[in-house]
Amino acid sequence: MGGPGAPDDLQLGHQAQEWLASSDDPQALTTDGYWFHRQQLQPHHAVHGEAFQDHLLRRLAEETNTALC
Repeated sequence: MGGPGAPDDLQLGHQAQEWLASSDDPQALTTDGYWFHRQQLQPHHAVHGEAFQDHLLRRLAEETNTALC
C-alpha cells in the first residue's frame, strides 16, 4: 500500500527496522518491545491475556486450515 493515500510513511518504517538491527544505541539493544518510528510503545493490554492469545491461535488455525500445536 502506498501513494498519497497511504496511512503511514514507508521510509520511516524501514528506517526504524534498520536502526533496531544495526544501532549501538542502548535503546535499540533491548531484547523485546513494540516499536513505532524508533519509539518504544506499550501494546494493548489484551496481548498479555492467555485467553486472547488462544482465541487468536484458534482463528489462525481456522483461517489457514492448519493445525497448530
